[in-house]
Amino acid sequence: MKAVVIERPRQVGIVRIDDPTPGLEDAIVDVEACGICGTDIHVLEGDFAPTRYPIIPGHEFCGEVVAAGAGVRNVKVGDFVAADPSLPCGKCFFCRLGRGNLCENWNAIGVGSAPGACAEFVSVPAANAFALPDDMPRRWGTLVEPLSCAVRGFDQIKVRLASSYLIYGAGTMGLMLAQLAAHAGASSLDVVDINPGRFDLALRLGADRVAPAADDLEQRRGWDVVIDATGAVPAIEDGLRRVRRGGTFLMFGVASVDATARFSPFRVYNDEINIIGSMAVLHSFERARDLLVKGVIDCQAMLTHRYSLDAYTDAIDTFRKGDGLKVQVAPAAA
Repeated sequence: MKAVVIERPRQVGIVRIDDPTPGLEDAIVDVEACGICGTDIHVLEGDFAPTRYPIIPGHEFCGEVVAAGAGVRNVKVGDFVAADPSLPCGKCFFCRLGRGNLCENWNAIGVGSAPGACAEFVSVPAANAFALPDDMPRRWGTLVEPLSCAVRGFDQIKVRLASSYLIYGAGTMGLMLAQLAAHAGASSLDVVDINPGRFDLALRLGADRVAPAADDLEQRRGWDVVIDATGAVPAIEDGLRRVRRGGTFLMFGVASVDATARFSPFRVYNDEINIIGSMAVLHSFERARDLLVKGVIDCQAMLTHRYSLDAYTDAIDTFRKGDGLKVQVAPAAA
């Protein structure tokens, strides 16, 4: 099969390798498409510690099951599926607590050491595969994985009806979070982004107001929930100042490992500010699938670019430039 292989940081090529074969409880997926996100950039640059090279990247994917091991019962050949890339060990301290996303032996398809889906075929544990409707546009299936991360973020917030939200970032994840906030009964939903080209879409997808800076938005007491979906320190520092007394700040965006942000410890104490993180996927993939199938997310609006495997570096360049929203790589793309 044809596959993208990152031999070592910043060294990527398109190669021919053997097709995967299923283990007893594995399924082989004929990849329809694979999304690109910021984690893929970290893998490519070599600044994501769990990655083992060489690796086939790609963890946001969907496709048709073409083979299955003898022990597989939940999916069958011919099923169209999206797959949770998470591969917790199931044995460490955090896995035993039910916190597999914090696994001490953390691994994931296309990110850790398991081959990913920027290839014609990918092997997945069948338990990680979730069937999608036959009548759904197949390219939409790549959005289940990022949506499952957003659902995990909302689990951390402990959503209350009629909360006011301020979201930093109108990229793929910021807009997914915005659509979930609207679905969760937000009383008001504001979005901040430095790219004015994203304003109209943010408004169309549920934002009440969009601005290049929070200073442009009037909210005298601040917001109940402030979410950073950028990972940028200036946005994080600004967002922490915007949380209403008794409110919550969700650190969702991925900052650099050595980044530091300044905040007022006294205000966190005095105003009872909740500061919480959200890491990857935890018991949220199937729920994300259900929300996507229900139409909570405007999939058509989120998917803006599609490249062939041979054009993987072009897809990466498009993502880096911030053009559009979700960029896909598809083995069958022209």
